[in-house]
Amino acid sequence: MKKRWLVIISVCSFLLGAGGIYASMMWIFPNWQDPQSNQESGTVQILPAMEKVAEAYDLIQHAYVEEVDTKKLIQGAIQGMVATLQDPYSVYMDEETAERFNESMDSSFNGIGAQIAIQEGKLVIISPIKNSPAEKAGLKAKDQIIKIDGDSVDGLDLYEASSKIRGKKGTAVTLDIMRSGVSKSLNYEIVRDEVPILTVFSELKESGGKKFGYVEITSFAEGTAKDFEAELKELEAENIEGLVIDVRGNPGGMLISVQEILAQLVTGEKPYVQIEERSGKKQTYYSELEKEKGYPITVLIDEGSASASEILVAALNEINGTTLIGTKTFGKGTVQQPIPLEAGGNLKLTMAKWLTPDGNWIHGKGIDPTIEVQQPAYFNAHAIEYKEPLKLNMNDENIKFAQEMLKGLGFSPGRIDGYFDEQTEKAVRAFQSIEELPITGEIDEKTVAKLEGKIADFIKDEKNDIQLQVALKSLQKNN
Repeated sequence: MKKRWLVIISVCSFLLGAGGIYASMMWIFPNWQDPQSNQESGTVQILPAMEKVAEAYDLIQHAYVEEVDTKKLIQGAIQGMVATLQDPYSVYMDEETAERFNESMDSSFNGIGAQIAIQEGKLVIISPIKNSPAEKAGLKAKDQIIKIDGDSVDGLDLYEASSKIRGKKGTAVTLDIMRSGVSKSLNYEIVRDEVPILTVFSELKESGGKKFGYVEITSFAEGTAKDFEAELKELEAENIEGLVIDVRGNPGGMLISVQEILAQLVTGEKPYVQIEERSGKKQTYYSELEKEKGYPITVLIDEGSASASEILVAALNEINGTTLIGTKTFGKGTVQQPIPLEAGGNLKLTMAKWLTPDGNWIHGKGIDPTIEVQQPAYFNAHAIEYKEPLKLNMNDENIKFAQEMLKGLGFSPGRIDGYFDEQTEKAVRAFQSIEELPITGEIDEKTVAKLEGKIADFIKDEKNDIQLQVALKSLQKNN
């Protein structure tokens, strides 16, 4: 019996930690109590409940047919407990995984540059990072990863999947993807590279004879708020008459980062965010800003705008009345905190909900735009998987993708259903003629490459970014 109690104490210590954990928890949740500080509500209560776990541990250690690694047993116990939460954002990380997690908070890391999450049991991409290998390869928000290097992702937690995707610069990883609107899986081989975490990009734009500022925030990292402030000051020195903030594809990041940005933009009329603990107690955060900027602001959003991005969006909309343009956001309304464990590794645990200034919880719902604007269809054109020339009377999903591209480029194929008819052949011939390719009327490998290259150029041209153009028009009307 004595040995069993020693096991219980060891497991409890590993789960609860001590002073270092207590300090980090108090930083975000001042009402959180160290379990060891109150015997009645802490360790003494937990010990009887843990006796069964300790008994199973003891039996496996001494009676299982093969010798078992103690460390793996304890890690498995923790992972099992976390799994019962059925919360894709709460994850146990062993020492190695925790180290990689910490590296991802640095200014750069090696990988493909895609934020991932588990939704309804599926491994999905929240958003590829700007200018990353993932973005260049064509991965998109809401893509579902079904295989990594040919192996199914079933049973993998978030960080196990992440560790398989990340790797040394110059090495390749193959992802099998399921995408909405595509019946077959798509296969991407992506070469890992150094992914710099540059989070703020700004530009002065002219529209309707007026000067407007444009700031894109790609994620909320440690230096994002400071960079945002510096870029905004430069734009304001140009006497801008309005500002577009672009958080399309921004998967979120650090809570403190978005708080520091909101302190520059919204007044203290309402809390810019409310953090609700399990007890129902709410912590409210207010800006000390007394008046809004002297120019109108619009915000660009889409399905890749998540978490901290949604905090920014909701606060600007519900406090300042800011116009939101684009499509509905991702819908992540929980707050996680990585907690270091004394015996190594850490537990990234959902600790609270966050609510909008008006008290709304957007988790699983997202935030609707004020003005819904869909990008042209070719913005979501899927890559063509070339296996053989596509030609008259064939019926193939890749023909549908090519038809979408042709239509977007102004070469009307007549139909966009994957059937290669005479009108599609005429459109292909016209495209080949303009691009000085052999005029065969068939979609061969060179035609595929040219089609995808032209579409990429179209997407990069801001004149074709309908959401941005609507945002600029909206600013003109508000002046």
